[in-house]
Amino acid sequence: MLESNTKAPDFILPDQNGKMHTLEEYRGKKVILYFYPKDNTPGCTKQACGFGELYPQFQEKGAVVLGISKDSVASHKKFEEKFGLPFTLLSDPELNTIQAYDVWKEKNMYGKRTMGVVRSTYLIDEDGMIVRAFGKVKAAENPGQMLELL
Repeated sequence: MLESNTKAPDFILPDQNGKMHTLEEYRGKKVILYFYPKDNTPGCTKQACGFGELYPQFQEKGAVVLGISKDSVASHKKFEEKFGLPFTLLSDPELNTIQAYDVWKEKNMYGKRTMGVVRSTYLIDEDGMIVRAFGKVKAAENPGQMLELL
């Protein structure tokens, strides 16, 4: 995980509609940047729907929510439409941003070692600095936890 009080790495990634986004364009707003393993899996769906339900409250507090996984733009589009997600999902199939934020790790699934995204969330302030970093977050609790931090 990256440390608090350090500059958050910028990125340029496509959203679920193919539009490119950078962290820099969110200057002046708080950013909840969360990394998740895969669209349409139980934990990731719980986390995304939790952020979706609380999204108006994040907006009231001047924050945006950005979800990042290595899934394709098309996969993100289906995920967004299926669950009516009101926030931006960014696609990072080359793992550039995922690795820049140090969330690509070796995982142990049922005794088998694989590489994958460790569910992690960063709170980034209006100036692009990391305020808090959370690794191995619990999918269902993470959205409420982040709202409380704001």
